[in-house]
Amino acid sequence: MIYSARVSNMNFARVGLAALAGWLAYLALGFLIYGVMLDDVWAELARTGVARSSATASPLMPIGFGTGFLGMLAFAYTYAKGYEGGPGLQEGLRFGVLVGLMLVGFVVAWNYVNFPLPTEYLAWASVATVIQFAALGMVVGLIYRPTK
Repeated sequence: MIYSARVSNMNFARVGLAALAGWLAYLALGFLIYGVMLDDVWAELARTGVARSSATASPLMPIGFGTGFLGMLAFAYTYAKGYEGGPGLQEGLRFGVLVGLMLVGFVVAWNYVNFPLPTEYLAWASVATVIQFAALGMVVGLIYRPTK
């Protein structure tokens, strides 16, 4: 068997920068989507005991922020591994939509199966997830550039 030693042209500094920018956008979009646009739905989930209240969720926020950053590092790295050389905005949009659809299929749909969540919330969460990750893909796509 013949193995080829392909030299990587991945720009790890740009992956890190893209991950940081993507994480900041993730936090901002998460607040906008779940803290503003879906606030009434989220408040109802907390009122019924399906979701944590703000008071009980607040001490856990550092866990969410930290794991969100790790997730964004993986997101940016995966984008860089699959980068095909096209315009970053287009490649990022395509990548983000695909990741959003994967999350809907693997997470949102299974949340419906496992938890008594309202269909309205799950529908909005599905749409929001695809839009959010499309936007995050565009942020990462605009920043990441391979080395020459």
